[in-house]
Amino acid sequence: MPGTCVIGLQWGDEAKGKIVDLLTGQFDVVVRYSGGANAGHTVVIEGKKYKLSLIPSGALRAGVQSVITGGVVLHPPKILDEIDNLRREGIKLDRNLIISDRAHLVFPWHTEEERVLEQRRSTDSSNGESIGTTMRGIGPCYSDKARRSNAVRLGDLYRPTFPDQVRRIVEEKNVVLTALAGDKGFEPLNAEKIIAEYNQHAERLQPHVADTTSFLLAALESEHRVLFEGAQGALLDVDHGTFPYVTSSNSSGVGIPCGSGVPSCYLKKVIGVVKAYTTRVGGGPFPTEDTGETGEHIRQKGREFGTVTGRPRRCGWFDAVAARYTARLSGVSALAVMLLDVLSELPELRICTAYRIHGKETREFPSHVDDLRHAEPVYETLPGWQTDITSCRRLSDLPPLALDYLNRIQEILARPIEIVSVGPDREQTILG
Repeated sequence: MPGTCVIGLQWGDEAKGKIVDLLTGQFDVVVRYSGGANAGHTVVIEGKKYKLSLIPSGALRAGVQSVITGGVVLHPPKILDEIDNLRREGIKLDRNLIISDRAHLVFPWHTEEERVLEQRRSTDSSNGESIGTTMRGIGPCYSDKARRSNAVRLGDLYRPTFPDQVRRIVEEKNVVLTALAGDKGFEPLNAEKIIAEYNQHAERLQPHVADTTSFLLAALESEHRVLFEGAQGALLDVDHGTFPYVTSSNSSGVGIPCGSGVPSCYLKKVIGVVKAYTTRVGGGPFPTEDTGETGEHIRQKGREFGTVTGRPRRCGWFDAVAARYTARLSGVSALAVMLLDVLSELPELRICTAYRIHGKETREFPSHVDDLRHAEPVYETLPGWQTDITSCRRLSDLPPLALDYLNRIQEILARPIEIVSVGPDREQTILG
């Protein structure tokens, strides 16, 4: 199995970091291939929390090579902060982390652009819902990547043309951002200050910079075991998610080859990660959202607050229509069901098995957000087990009603469940 991938099948926050940490011991290399510092992965080891945004969760395993590829947009101060925090915890990445010289960089003009645009347009003009942003400059960085002329990659920091490149971009960005800010005002960016700051970042990052595409291709050709770590969730995929309420990259399984530079023929297994319920951050339709007592109960029990932003997540019942769609889209071969313990106190559980849209029932996930907005969930009700399961370590330890719930998810998604999480710690996991 040279290539295995862990993909979130919902709107992100599925506890993928825990699965990556669990599996990394079986692999030689762990790869982060998309997104940026808007992703937040939390791993709990013996009660201690580690929060990561850019560094792969597998970095917590000694002896594993961590790779950040060109599909990631990199904020140098953030990754250096993560490296320093891990070093303080006794985890040194001096030789075990390489970063693609193709990775595009987040600069102060990206975060300023996001701030100015949020001031002008805090809601989506078409329906009054906020698209949502972590204010990390990720979207503007990806926009510059697509436009090309104002994009800066990590490898550019080590070229003699870098200072002039920054001066040209800053001159243009100051004109644009001043106009966008209008009467709210905008303090012009200082090119020389940015050059000096990023030269310092370049010096510290240089030992980690490499051609990760060549490295990964050579590793796979040599039959090294490689684990790919997805960021966000498949429903946030810019092309195949709930557009425009999505992230700026391909966060479903289809993004693995383009983000990593690894052909799909090397991917032998895709593990789809879902919560035992559904959550969402920011705007956009959410058919199974529960805004009452049950939704609040799930939020509190599941500690559903963003790793990066701290924002409370919207919570609701398990949406099997959406998860079935993303499992097919991402080529999922097995499932990991997370946070099953959060549902333990509920007397009754629901699974959405179909939508009713404009009077017609369907099991297909709609391609247009307006249709999803009108989707009424068709629920199947199951009894809750109302028993603490956090000490369960085998499937046979689970109450029969918990097994019934898992079996129904497995049946609808037509994929086997191989991993069940019954608590945040690494040890609170059932491997099927």
